[in-house]
Amino acid sequence: MALTLAEASKLSNDMLLQGVVETIIKESPVLQRQPFIEIVGNGLTYNQEKTLPSVDFYDVGDTWAESTPTFEQITANLKIMGGDADVDNFLKTTRSNIQDLEAAVVELKAKAVKDKFEETFIYGDSATSSKQFDGLRVLIDPTTASDQVIAMGDTGATLTLSKLDELIDAVKGGKPDMLIMSRRSRRKINALVRASGGLVDNDRDQWGNFVQLWDGIAIGVNDWILDTHAVSGSVETGTTGSDCSAIYAVQFGEWALCGLTAPGGLTVEPIGSMESKDATRTRVKWYVSLALFSAVKAAALIGVKD
Repeated sequence: MALTLAEASKLSNDMLLQGVVETIIKESPVLQRQPFIEIVGNGLTYNQEKTLPSVDFYDVGDTWAESTPTFEQITANLKIMGGDADVDNFLKTTRSNIQDLEAAVVELKAKAVKDKFEETFIYGDSATSSKQFDGLRVLIDPTTASDQVIAMGDTGATLTLSKLDELIDAVKGGKPDMLIMSRRSRRKINALVRASGGLVDNDRDQWGNFVQLWDGIAIGVNDWILDTHAVSGSVETGTTGSDCSAIYAVQFGEWALCGLTAPGGLTVEPIGSMESKDATRTRVKWYVSLALFSAVKAAALIGVKD
């Protein structure tokens, strides 16, 4: 069963852990909506559908042709992400009269975990660093032409609303749950809608924050998406060196784009007193990965210029 971090935190009585999870999901539109499957072991191997079998019409007495679907076997391995937070005991004793110093330090560490997840969620590449899980850019692979990669042009072009609709249509089996983009791309969508005489729809999430919508789909800003991608021949050739960005449309779920985590999910582990210094250490750690169970549940619009 796949649960979001918000739902999983309800099953924990550890108030420090709940505070960390709440800090993370409040700051991340992806973590607010993406479910996570708990897996036993260090990875998950799944079969991703590649081609369907063929079907035809036949006359009486015809020889029937046999065909079978093809699959690609993919393995997503859990990766270890986290960090230690040390609080000096002198400061904890003398400076915690106004604010809980340890809670503040752990909160900042939680935000760092969120930042690292969001960066790896987009640009993670296990081929470059075996310590990372593969992110959305690797799973969709905009460096090669496919039905899930929509290009603004041979070398990129200014974003249009019709291309945004084309991106949405590339996700099959229902609308995307989220359009993930940089702040520049969101500003451009707002400008295009205002120029057409309309307004972008808004809604509120469970924390009361405003969420912008396009065609009923939530717009999620990821501050790690670069506006410096390079595009040539309608495919991405790099993430730096030019002025293009990318917009990703994803559908979340157990058979779409889903997170993987070890039993227990995100954990906050009190390490205790340090031997080498007068401080107390807390470890925030997460055994996590990402899986795209169906290729048609995610798509990328590349070559997006301002």
